[in-house]
Amino acid sequence: MFLSPLFNIISMIDLDAWITLVTIVALMAALLFTRIRTDVVFLGAVGILFVTGVLDTTEAFSGFVNSSVLIVGVMFVIVAGLSYTGVLLWMTKHVFGQPRGEVRPLLHLMVPVALLSTFVNNTSVVALCVGVVKLWSRKLGIRSSKLLIPLSYAGGMGGPVAAIATPTALLLCGMYEQQTGQSLSIFASTLPAVVCFVAATLVLIVFRRLLPDISTPESAFDNTGDYTLEMLVTSNNRHIGETIGELGLNRVHAGSLVEVIHFDDERQVLPVRDDEPLLGGDRLIFSGRIDDLLELAKEMGFVSPDHSVFSVYGTSAKRCLRTAYICFGSSLIEKRLCETSFEQDHGMTLVAVSRKGERICQSPREIVLHAGDLLLFAHQPRKKINTDALKSQLQFFDSPEIPVTGLKPLVSTAIMIGMVLLATTGVLSLLQSAFIAAGAMLVFGCCSPSQAMNAINWNILISLGGGLAMGTALQKTGLAGQMAAGVFDLCGSHPLLVMIVLCLMAAVVTEFVSNSAAISLMFPIVYDATVEIGCNPLPFAIALLLAVNAAFLTPISTPLNLLVYGPGGYRATDYLRIGLPVKLTYLTTAIIIISLIYGV
Repeated sequence: MFLSPLFNIISMIDLDAWITLVTIVALMAALLFTRIRTDVVFLGAVGILFVTGVLDTTEAFSGFVNSSVLIVGVMFVIVAGLSYTGVLLWMTKHVFGQPRGEVRPLLHLMVPVALLSTFVNNTSVVALCVGVVKLWSRKLGIRSSKLLIPLSYAGGMGGPVAAIATPTALLLCGMYEQQTGQSLSIFASTLPAVVCFVAATLVLIVFRRLLPDISTPESAFDNTGDYTLEMLVTSNNRHIGETIGELGLNRVHAGSLVEVIHFDDERQVLPVRDDEPLLGGDRLIFSGRIDDLLELAKEMGFVSPDHSVFSVYGTSAKRCLRTAYICFGSSLIEKRLCETSFEQDHGMTLVAVSRKGERICQSPREIVLHAGDLLLFAHQPRKKINTDALKSQLQFFDSPEIPVTGLKPLVSTAIMIGMVLLATTGVLSLLQSAFIAAGAMLVFGCCSPSQAMNAINWNILISLGGGLAMGTALQKTGLAGQMAAGVFDLCGSHPLLVMIVLCLMAAVVTEFVSNSAAISLMFPIVYDATVEIGCNPLPFAIALLLAVNAAFLTPISTPLNLLVYGPGGYRATDYLRIGLPVKLTYLTTAIIIISLIYGV
């Protein structure tokens, strides 16, 4: 009996519907099983539907200029203003306090993060908080792995509280208005989202023992003597005058030459060039397999210095040490740095690699890199690393702090508050107020035009536009209606049962594709289901929003989970263990509170 609705759907669909169905299945498979960029996958899917005639020009590409997509893009500029004036960093550093015990730190973390994520893009909030939380956890004497998953969950649960900054909430507002002709209040989901947050937080506190207790990945770098070796070139060494390239020191199988510090201690070479001459009194700093490097030192006639000058702690006048995590989807995955020009292009030298909290005892440049690996880089202090340009490859969490000085922090804060007030009072639409706020950020110098453009995540915007096109295709070909009819056949006409089934479907889909993609694919089905049973679509739309944001079970389900995956040294099962009771509680609470509010 459960398969009959599916057979009915298959028997009724035409060629365009088949093309749409196959395209969506291929899209989800590509997102799940390949490392192809998300935006490329969505653009490819839109191209297929356009070329095959399923969608015309307007239907295929109107999503890219949809008001919801535009708002998300403009919000990136506003967040850049808050970031570059130091407001967000100041807020995240000064609101957590010094709580004691096991429960209070979770509350001091999750409540402010959820509140901030209500008004600022939650991905930006979590990215800023990761480094702060790691330092905070050290002060409290708590493993950061106990706090980073709650950080991710709080950001995800704070997003649906108001449809201001989170792409899924803004996307839902746009699709709802397009289908019903009625604008959706930015606070329509506030009460259910707040109740769900409270319930899920209480469950997370009750089950806090399930949070993983893992040593921080960067602790593998604490003892530099375990993976670096300093060699001193004596004044009578036979190789003085030869170049690094002639001696082959840049291509040592046992490790990597990190830097050369010349005898006068004034000039440091980083990264080391092949044409750099070897001089008496030079210090050569290698990283890699210590035993093999000692053999190299003996062979070359180098000796150990009286004292070490290389330390992972702090920033010296001669070098900066930075840690970064490899992002999912990075082009560095499954590559060795020795096969690329990455170090030369960016003026950094790879010193060591840590994976799941354990340093890999290999020559760093010879290691095949994986997503989530922690990399330790060295670079000259005067060399400014463009972390914005590298954000699709690496996520840096130890960026230099932006001081909160002058009037600009106050100006950027006032601009953000003004935008919210204009939108909530109905003086201007959210899109209009967002454009004014973004312009004000540029006019008052809260961020530069280049910083604003670099802050825009085009991957997200293209994916949102492509997701809207997928939703249009589902409705135009009748697939959404037929799937909704299938749900109706399965559940009958009882609205509560229909809501439960649709929420479960969305909750499963969102664990394997982005929540924006999940809401784009599910909203047409949800809307057609409400039309089929003659119900108000509003409570079903809110339930869908909460369901797709309850992405707690896998590290790939949302960018928030990915951001804490590497820094926490987590495994995929860590999310499942604590995420399952939190997700079940969140979904159950959502359905109960929405049914009570709207009488479903």
